[in-house]
Amino acid sequence: MNFVFVSPHFPRTYWNFCDRLHRNGVNVLGIGDASFDEIPWELKHCLTEYYRVNDLGSYDEMLRAMAYFTFHYGKIDWVESNNEYWLEMDAQMRTDFNINSGAKNDFIERIKYKSRMKESYIAAGVPVARHHMVSTLAAARAFIKEVGYPVIVKPDNGCGAEATYKLKNFAELKAFYAKPHAVPYIMEEFINGTIVSFDGVADSHCVPLFYTSNVFPTPLLDIVSSNGDLCYWTQKKVPAALKDVGFRTIKAFGAKSRFFHCEFFQLNEDKPGLGKKGDYVALEVNMRPAGGYTPDMINFANSVDCYQIWADMVCYDEVRNLDLNGPKYFCVYAARRDCHMYKHSHQQIMNRYGSRLKMYERLPEALRLDMGDMMYTAVVKSPAERDAFIRYVQEVK
Repeated sequence: MNFVFVSPHFPRTYWNFCDRLHRNGVNVLGIGDASFDEIPWELKHCLTEYYRVNDLGSYDEMLRAMAYFTFHYGKIDWVESNNEYWLEMDAQMRTDFNINSGAKNDFIERIKYKSRMKESYIAAGVPVARHHMVSTLAAARAFIKEVGYPVIVKPDNGCGAEATYKLKNFAELKAFYAKPHAVPYIMEEFINGTIVSFDGVADSHCVPLFYTSNVFPTPLLDIVSSNGDLCYWTQKKVPAALKDVGFRTIKAFGAKSRFFHCEFFQLNEDKPGLGKKGDYVALEVNMRPAGGYTPDMINFANSVDCYQIWADMVCYDEVRNLDLNGPKYFCVYAARRDCHMYKHSHQQIMNRYGSRLKMYERLPEALRLDMGDMMYTAVVKSPAERDAFIRYVQEVK
């Protein structure tokens, strides 16, 4: 099997995807924008060949790289980045090189455009927020007359909290429309809920081979707009109701042979037309792993190797020789920003939580807007320990 992995060096732990493919006997070919000397030795070890491009978003450069690999190794069986930024390019390459193992151009709109995602969520029987495609100020006022303030506006095709705004009154609405917007925007009614995700790896029949869940107590929009500190965690157990809506969502989207990260609001209060407190309402889907080092958090929380699960899906369409029933924990991520002064020093955190810390490091620049400057990730057994860890890391002076 010839597998082309795009951007295997970023995020830095993504070399694990290539390593597990290599262990399964796959011929792994890498395309990246870093020089060969800059990529980690673990990645060099598992790649048959590495092709450097200047811009992973350049169609011409990617086309040449794919053509080079095809000429030297024969037909390409898979191409994947597992990265939100390159999903559309991945689909274009699959379409142009007749690679049938992943999403092509005819599929990508339903997983990239937030307005199109709603169709599949509705097909899954999951409630969706009312929305309006941003056009004129008059049309926006008519929509807001129906749903009320605040409203959320964000690019229809966007990632994370990038260029996303909560508009709380008419003055903020006018200010938003006073600026030019180069891309289509979607406006949605505000949902008072906690963001909960359903994450895992699906087989070729759109059935999860493995699944877990993450909780994001503070929306990224609020984190970014207030320069706040991000915290979130991988749950110890997936609630039955979330499993139900998650399985239905994966099926409705036709998410086959993929890592997935589906986001929902769990309502904090009754919402007429959407559900009761505790019910799940659609937010958006991401047909790739959750951002940053979340795959590693999934491993720590579930005592598994999700990189190997994914590689087994690619090679066998099933999980082989892995125990999915090991000990379960909460894996907690707590970040800090350089602009804040904190009560507890790095050394104090190490002294208190050293035995339970799984990762701690300064984050690369590309991840800092959402995820902070410095992060600590720990495993704990109870909600009380989880909340205490977050408070200890993030308490300011």
